[in-house]
Amino acid sequence: MSKSVVVLASGRTEQRALPNLLGNLKDEGILVDIRIPPRNGAITAELAVRIAKGCVFDDPPPDKFVVLVDVDRNDPEEVLEPLRSGIGGALDHPDLKVYYAYAQQHLEAWFFADERGLRRYLGRNLGSPDASRPDLIDNPKLHLKHILGGRFYTSEVAERISESLDAAMIEARSTSFSRFVDAVRNGGGAE
Repeated sequence: MSKSVVVLASGRTEQRALPNLLGNLKDEGILVDIRIPPRNGAITAELAVRIAKGCVFDDPPPDKFVVLVDVDRNDPEEVLEPLRSGIGGALDHPDLKVYYAYAQQHLEAWFFADERGLRRYLGRNLGSPDASRPDLIDNPKLHLKHILGGRFYTSEVAERISESLDAAMIEARSTSFSRFVDAVRNGGGAE
């Protein structure tokens, strides 16, 4: 029996990259759909509730939701608390479960966890980030933009990068990615 999970995230980068990073979960019977706010807006409690309520009418409805945010340089709990309190009981459906996860700094830190795959995509050295500790990279999105050289960083580029990466390697090296996958897979961090 398969499990349907809707990830509520903040933009086209997540919408395009996450299916590749979570693709191996299909083998476990987990079907993941990434939903984002209109006009690539940041995910807020209000938007998450609106998107989730719309998903309840899917056939079949999702088994659960995972709200994913980038925490930038902020404390994860300070970023997640307004979402938890704002979503709280707003989804008053007995079968719906909402879990919360975050990318430490930015989702792009996860790309650096698979140094070999990222280097293969870029065709060059990655510079100074420590691939064994991607969650500690200061401003990974900006670093990625720099090492792209003259190429622009777009959601399409993020998708192509994610296609060249090994999700198991990222899960082993990134605590925040591992926690996100656990929320999608098992529901760690239930609220």
